[in-house]
Amino acid sequence: MVTLQLRQLDVPPGHRVMFHDISWSEFELILDELGQHRAARLAYSNGTLEIRMPLPEHEVDKELIGDMVKILLEELEIDRECFGSTMFKREDMAQGIEPDQSFYIQNYARMIGKRRIDLTVDPPPDLAIEVDVTSKTQLNAYKALGVPELWRFESGQLYISVLRNGQYLDSQTSPTFAGIPIVEIFSEFVQQSLVEGSSTTLRAFRRWTREWCERPNN
Repeated sequence: MVTLQLRQLDVPPGHRVMFHDISWSEFELILDELGQHRAARLAYSNGTLEIRMPLPEHEVDKELIGDMVKILLEELEIDRECFGSTMFKREDMAQGIEPDQSFYIQNYARMIGKRRIDLTVDPPPDLAIEVDVTSKTQLNAYKALGVPELWRFESGQLYISVLRNGQYLDSQTSPTFAGIPIVEIFSEFVQQSLVEGSSTTLRAFRRWTREWCERPNN
């Protein structure tokens, strides 16, 4: 049997590699060897490990969407704790996932000051965001870990999935931002950023949010 070192692995941007029959202890060793300061993204589910290298398109969109969520929460005066691309994992479920963005909103108070997460005692993030450019989001880990709301951005369109009785159901609305046309507005502003750039788009989105908040009955 040939044994390769992870440093010998070269995954081009926009590509991924899959490893099967990876034990939990091997997964942990791989996480340690790759370290936290890496470009590659990892997902683990029941012995299958995926390592993918994102494209610049992916990185730009995930930052823009994450910033829009932060603006929305700030303007609505909703408290949150942002955990970015933290690896959320549980050995007893054999699942591990790194969202593109993750937020504690309903459970934000429990996460204040947290610098390490143990999902056997800590809740999963209330909202996770994935940008799918070259691969599809693997839902198994999110379902198993009990992430209640998952956003996926793919081909210029935002999709919202809400966890109900252990299964994700597609939704046109976000439970976190009830009454706001999230799917329509986020898709529209991401498209706007392609022409006007991220900074101008974020300023426009903040203005839109403030105007929405000032509307009667909001």
